[in-house]
Amino acid sequence: MPPDKSSRTVPRQRIAGMALAENSSDAVAVEEPLELKVAGRSLAVVMRTPGHDREFAAGFLWTEGIIRSREEVVDLTYCGDADGQPQENVLNVVLAPGKAVDWERLQRHTFASSSCGLCGKVTIDSVRQQFPPLRTALTPKRAVLYALPDQLLAAQKTFATTGGLHASALFTPAGELLVLREDVGRHNALDKAVGWAFFEERLPLEKCVLLLSGRVSFEIMQKALAAGIPAVAAISAPTSLAVEFARESGQTLVGFLRGEKLNIYAGRVE
Repeated sequence: MPPDKSSRTVPRQRIAGMALAENSSDAVAVEEPLELKVAGRSLAVVMRTPGHDREFAAGFLWTEGIIRSREEVVDLTYCGDADGQPQENVLNVVLAPGKAVDWERLQRHTFASSSCGLCGKVTIDSVRQQFPPLRTALTPKRAVLYALPDQLLAAQKTFATTGGLHASALFTPAGELLVLREDVGRHNALDKAVGWAFFEERLPLEKCVLLLSGRVSFEIMQKALAAGIPAVAAISAPTSLAVEFARESGQTLVGFLRGEKLNIYAGRVE
């Protein structure tokens, strides 16, 4: 198993009240840039937490609408430096022969921050990608939803040591945890989970519930729709545009899932 690069130990001083500062160390979440290339051409530079980079790239391309099937991707490899050594912050996606990319539509600023996946979008028209509404809805059971946050927290290994990562987890309608991914960016964590499903050939995720550790933005709902996810739940709040998007797309959206309480913003819960 490769070493865990999601956290790093740094020196720190701890102060409590008026006592003298205590010198020690602390574990912090790692944030580093990843340059994503497609067919050797730079597509985006994204701040992310290292780990599951191939899943992230595949999920990113899927939720951006660049790829629509497993057969469209031949390989995902780290690029080499001048000495031929792999650069772990530069990843190239090799597409199948004949697979075309609409570079004009995908035009981005060079840099996208980890706090907002939409910061790199050039126009609002490029943000509102055209993914059709869901054909079938999923009505989660409230008893199942109430049990999900504890499973999420128990599986957040890096968050447990750093307190600094978002998480996205996919569950079956019965509440079985399929996968959990963590990242400094909430949308990155979702892309990693979608990338896992891509390599497992589970897309679209028509019978899954997505649970998020933080708030729900418009882009999160859009990425969920791109992956075919019919039900999204979050520990925190949704934005107004996320609610609007969920209602238009036929998705169930639940927020403030804490204890045995939840708010329903779109769809239904049994």
